[in-house]
Amino acid sequence: MLKKRIIPCLDIRDGRTVKGVNFVNIRDAGDAVELARLYAEQGADELVFLDITATIEKRKTFARLVERIAAEINIPFMVGGGIATVEDVGLLLRAGADKVSINSAAVKNPSLIRHLADAFGSQCVVLAIDTDYVDGEWRVFTHGGRKQTSLETMAWAREAQRLGAGEILLTAIPNDGAKQGFAVELTAGVREQLSIPVIASGGAGRVEHFLEVFQRGRADAALAASIFHFGEIGIPQLKHYLKEKKVAIR
Repeated sequence: MLKKRIIPCLDIRDGRTVKGVNFVNIRDAGDAVELARLYAEQGADELVFLDITATIEKRKTFARLVERIAAEINIPFMVGGGIATVEDVGLLLRAGADKVSINSAAVKNPSLIRHLADAFGSQCVVLAIDTDYVDGEWRVFTHGGRKQTSLETMAWAREAQRLGAGEILLTAIPNDGAKQGFAVELTAGVREQLSIPVIASGGAGRVEHFLEVFQRGRADAALAASIFHFGEIGIPQLKHYLKEKKVAIR
């Protein structure tokens, strides 16, 4: 069995780490490079960097900031935001990223998933799915959670796997920043239909929430932001708790 992963997320706007609730009400959370270094030292298994307004502002991810973060850490590093071409990914990998996360561009052009997998390998391609519950089903949203699509979440996850995505980053918009727990049933439902790993995102508030999403939600990894940024839970404390609960953790 693969060991579970704990992944801090740096949501970046204007070069600073920020955090909101339900994708809005954004507040500053600190310097991205300093936080990245701290999380690597604390034992994070991976780090995610999401340039949250790159797609909305129709610009590319900050490659120079990616370079600065990569120079400070020795753990796998995923980057997302504004990625739309093979050339974009090549630039970010050269800057030090290990994986890329795509969302809006993949919805617009699903063949991008295949092109990136062919060019760089499936292990490099993570499909981010931002999803909300609309009219009785989970629907895919793009542009930082602002634009609803006609895609049903489970079907889109299956199609992404077929096209060559190596992992799914699943964020439940209603849970994001609310600290009331992950969308466990949704996560379990998506994981059940796939053979690739699923990263659960949105809702972590207590150590018990991680246990729940690993056990009942069957997530392969759990991502969180504000609880780490504002010192509410430390990564060593969280890992100690999960090991005591017999979760196979890195």
